[in-house]
Amino acid sequence: MLDAAGVAYQAVPADIDERGIETNMAGETSAHIASGLAVAKARAVSALHPDGLVLGSDSLVVVDGKRFDKPVSRDNAAEHLRFFSGKVMELHSGAALVRSGDVVWQTAAAAQLYVRPLSEDFIQSYLDAEWPEVSYCVGVFRIEAMGVQLFDRIEGDQFTVLGMPLLAVLGALRDQDVLPA
Repeated sequence: MLDAAGVAYQAVPADIDERGIETNMAGETSAHIASGLAVAKARAVSALHPDGLVLGSDSLVVVDGKRFDKPVSRDNAAEHLRFFSGKVMELHSGAALVRSGDVVWQTAAAAQLYVRPLSEDFIQSYLDAEWPEVSYCVGVFRIEAMGVQLFDRIEGDQFTVLGMPLLAVLGALRDQDVLPA
């Protein structure tokens, strides 16, 4: 997304314990957890690059009040899809900007994705085509690929669905004088 928007950046993976952070944030809203994970990632990278402005982001999925992580196996992905079938998936995406370990901006956004009823045949043929690529995706889908076939309707910003509230991020980068206004 940043490439397409013309934003120069260097990708640096964050070494954090996401499940541990989620456990420590138990009882918080999904939006707050997504934002908290984005902050944790940005702070971890900021410790390695203290002079830079670091963007962290994270997304999580909630269906029927249950939070889902990325599938750990193809069988687990099929279980997720069976659970999602015919339900509303809430996708929460957080982003944060950190400089020298200090949070200078953070936000969260949500989208609602209405999963159509999925047959077992569809689930298996979908995973035949999309596995292992969707193993890296919370919600077991890539909206820019065959994942679009999972849904009847989507409410929310397309960038949030792709994994980051990009319009808000671009605004924050302008506010930080990284992008021209």
